[in-house]
Amino acid sequence: MSVIANARILTIDGTMTEIERGWIALSGTRITAIGAGEAPTHLGPVEDMNGDLIMPGMVNPHCHMSMTLFRGLGEDVDDRLFRYILPLERALMTADVAEIGARLAALELIRGGVTTVADMYYFEDRIGAVLDQAGLRGVVGQTLANFAAPDHSSFDEGFARLDALADLYHDHLLITASAAPHAPYSTGLDVLARVAAWSADHPNLPIQMHLAETQAELAWAQEAHGCSTVEVTDRAGLLSPSLVAAHVMYPSEADMDLLAERGVHVAYNARSNGKAGRGIAPITALRARGVQVGIATDGPMSGNTLDLFSQLAPATMFQNIAGQSRGSLPCTEIIRMATIEGAATLGMADRIGSLEVGKQADLIRISLKDPRLHPIYDIYSMLTFATMPTDVTATMVAGEWLMQNRETHTVDADKALRDVLQVADQFKARIVEIDQNASKAPI
Repeated sequence: MSVIANARILTIDGTMTEIERGWIALSGTRITAIGAGEAPTHLGPVEDMNGDLIMPGMVNPHCHMSMTLFRGLGEDVDDRLFRYILPLERALMTADVAEIGARLAALELIRGGVTTVADMYYFEDRIGAVLDQAGLRGVVGQTLANFAAPDHSSFDEGFARLDALADLYHDHLLITASAAPHAPYSTGLDVLARVAAWSADHPNLPIQMHLAETQAELAWAQEAHGCSTVEVTDRAGLLSPSLVAAHVMYPSEADMDLLAERGVHVAYNARSNGKAGRGIAPITALRARGVQVGIATDGPMSGNTLDLFSQLAPATMFQNIAGQSRGSLPCTEIIRMATIEGAATLGMADRIGSLEVGKQADLIRISLKDPRLHPIYDIYSMLTFATMPTDVTATMVAGEWLMQNRETHTVDADKALRDVLQVADQFKARIVEIDQNASKAPI
C-alpha cells in the first residue's frame, strides 16, 4: 500500500467532490481510501505531491495511434487521403511499422495525461502489445473495410483477425478487443450485419465506427439505401450501447432521436473536424437527448496531437459558436467528458474515469506552478483553456507510475523517436515517387 498526499484533488465523482488539500491511499491497482487534511501514516509510504493537482487520467475514445507516422503530411492537399495516405499504407504499412508508429503515440499519450485510449487501425494485436508494454489501458479495434487494407485482403480474413484479437486479450487487465468496421459506406449493409452478429456473441466488447462523418457518406446512404447513414446502421442491427460512433457530424433530428433510443455512444473530435472544414457536430443536441459523449483526438494525421488538453478549448468553443452562448458547453462538463463520460463512452465508467474508492488507480499529476494557470477562480476553466500537456508531470495507470517528473518509465523515448524518423525517411522517398508520377500523368 502507498499514499499520495498534500494534493489538490478533483475526484470527478457524482457530486464533483473537490479536496483543497488531501490524500489518496492505493493498494495494488485500486484506490482504497480518499480523505482531506493530513495523510494517515499507517496506510503505507507517503509521497508528497507538493500541492499539485491530482485528477483522473483522461480517456481518449477515438484514435488511430499508428498514424503518428502521417502527422503533418499533405496538410494543404484536399485529396491527401487518396494521393498519399492510402498508397503509403498499401506499400509500406507492415506490422513492424504500425508498431513503431503506435509506440510514439503511447509515449505522447503518457506525457499528455491520457491513461485510456480507444484505437482502430491495423495489426491491432501488435498495437495491444505496445499499449500493454507501455502500461496504458486501451481498446484495440480491428478495422474492417472494403478498400485494400494492410492486414487483410478479404472480410473473412479480417473477421479471423478479429476473433484472434478477442481471444488474445480475453480478460486482460488493461487491453480490450473491439470490432471496428471503418464506416457504413466502406463496409456495406451485409458486413455491418455480420459485425452486429459478432457483437451479439461478444456483448462485453465495444464496437467502433466512423458514422455520419462526411457529406459523401450521407449521399452514399441516400443513393444506395434511400435513407440516412444512421438508419443504414440501424437496419444492420448495429446501433446499440456497444457502439462508439466517431464524429457524428451530420445527423438529422430523427437520427439523433434514434441514436439516443438505441443507447449509442459518441466520440467528439472537435479539433479534427474543424481542421477538415467539416463544421460543428451537434454535441449539445446529442447530450440533451441523453447520448453519452466523450472527447477524442482522432488520429494524429487528422488532429495532430493525441493529448486531450489540446482538444478541450475547441470542444467548448465550437459548441458556444453554434449555440451563440458562452455557456453552451460549460467547462465542468468538458472535464467530465474528458474523464468519467469518456470512460462511460467506452463502457468503463464502473472501473475508471473518476477517483473513487474501489476504482482503478488511473490518475495524473498536474503542476500548478506556471504563471499562465493563475489566479485560479474556476479550476475547470483553467484546465479547459490554460493547461497544456507539458503541465502533466506524472501519469499512473492501475497503480503504477508510467511517468514521473516528465520522465517516462515504460517507453524508451529516444528509441521511439529514432525508429519513427527512420520510417519517415521511407515515406518521404515514396512521396517523391508519387509526386513525380502525378506530374507525368496526362492532363
